[in-house]
Amino acid sequence: MQQLDDQYYDRLNDLAAAIQESPALAQYLDEEEDEFYNELRQEFEPQISALHHQVAAEAPLQLVTFERFLLEPPFEGLYLPRVLGYAVLRNEITDQFKYVRPNDHFKDILLAICQSPHFEQLKKRIGQTISVGFALSSDIWITNLMGQVENKRIRYFLQQQKNDRYRDVKDRAELYRRYSNQLRNEQYHSADFPTTLAEMKPNFSALRQFLLKRFGSEGDNSSLKGKISAFLDNKEFQATEEYLEMLAIAGNFLDFDPAERLAFATHFERERRSFPEFDVRFLRFVRHLFDQTGLTSVNDERMIAAVDKNYKDKISDYYRIAEKVHNLGYVHPDAIEAVQDFYNSHEGLSTESDCLRQLVLTYFRRLLSGFTERDYADYFEITKIFAIYMGIFGNQQFNQDVEKASMAYVQKLLKRFTDKRAKDYQDVKRFVSTQFVDLGFLKDKEVVEMFKTRRKRRKADQ
Repeated sequence: MQQLDDQYYDRLNDLAAAIQESPALAQYLDEEEDEFYNELRQEFEPQISALHHQVAAEAPLQLVTFERFLLEPPFEGLYLPRVLGYAVLRNEITDQFKYVRPNDHFKDILLAICQSPHFEQLKKRIGQTISVGFALSSDIWITNLMGQVENKRIRYFLQQQKNDRYRDVKDRAELYRRYSNQLRNEQYHSADFPTTLAEMKPNFSALRQFLLKRFGSEGDNSSLKGKISAFLDNKEFQATEEYLEMLAIAGNFLDFDPAERLAFATHFERERRSFPEFDVRFLRFVRHLFDQTGLTSVNDERMIAAVDKNYKDKISDYYRIAEKVHNLGYVHPDAIEAVQDFYNSHEGLSTESDCLRQLVLTYFRRLLSGFTERDYADYFEITKIFAIYMGIFGNQQFNQDVEKASMAYVQKLLKRFTDKRAKDYQDVKRFVSTQFVDLGFLKDKEVVEMFKTRRKRRKADQ
């Protein structure tokens, strides 16, 4: 947990003072009417939210410290329901949708709410959040938390939020997905950077999750560079799988000046030459990054600028072909020929071949996502390139991924072109009827079903 910068600390103090001097607070304390507390919320929660968003963007490692300040009495419980939600979703979970470790920040915020003189106002906005937090927590953890709540009425309220339905992992997963979807556009992730091996080993997965969330979205991540550099400089972390992954994250996502790039390259080449199967392990994690963040040519260019491509291993093989595809463009005949030669000399199921397929697939997806409905003629033309790469790779998963992206675009066209006698609709129908069958995306019967005219059912006579 990183200390709060003075600029944020000072602004929080100013907000606390303004809240205490607010006429709305005075009226609420005198009359205890909900409308005056709501006036207080409407005046100050947007200001707290704006500052929280600023810290999340500029200094995410300070978020937990920032939120702890909000637990202080001068803030009158304002914005706590929202930070309770952030705390619930911030903690790392297992594939069984349970917390990897106890969520103490969630507990601290929840207890502060329970002990707040404004509990009656706050409880109206936290029921669903508590249900999610309890579903992800262990029964022992919940029991221990309940034991810290002395007020029987408040304890009963908490007990009502614990739903036995969420003992089933499927229901728990659906609850988590629905809830996290509500905050999908928010920046609230944070983490601690370890300084010792004893800290690093159990906590690295949470740190990795945080970094991939940050680098997978647009924003200023310059505040993280110093911490990542310190991690890479730590000799205790070297020659570990976690260190390798941090090298991949740093190399793909950080913009280095010349001195920083030299320092990174020194670390990278040392590990590359000493860590067993470094090239395979590294590319396996790069393949993971394609799924998690959607790597682009920009990421590859950062790595290409930092690695020694003359060293003979799978990393050099991959980045040489990646550089050629990026420079020439994947539609260029020389790039296609180079991909074919690469694929002929590497096993199709190898990690480097898998990364190359993802590189090409990323280009396809980005192209299709940029096409409008009026660009369908260009789509018809580019499918010739799709077919060439499908033939080169001969990989079922790659074909399915291309099919999924293509079907999404065709469905977009059919939503736009609804007049079945119009030229646009007929063009799409003719193309799908031939090319999708040839590419193996659809069978003839499926094409017929796709374009079948559905008769409207007549209402039964009364």
